[in-house]
Amino acid sequence: MTQADPKITRADLEGKFKALQDDIQGTTERNKSTLATYAAIAGGVVVILAYAFGRRSGRKRRSVLEIRR
Repeated sequence: MTQADPKITRADLEGKFKALQDDIQGTTERNKSTLATYAAIAGGVVVILAYAFGRRSGRKRRSVLEIRR
């Protein structure tokens, strides 16, 4: 190493990691509500599809019963 290259100290590393962590935490907090919205929409779509496919398969298996007197 030459005199022009400054040494990296523990305080330098801690400062950079703290700044990175704060940035990630801010991004996470901003996107949390958006992610919850998308998850709720996806859950609703899954429930609707399960209902629709269940009705369809129920109609295929349902037998017609005819009662005569």
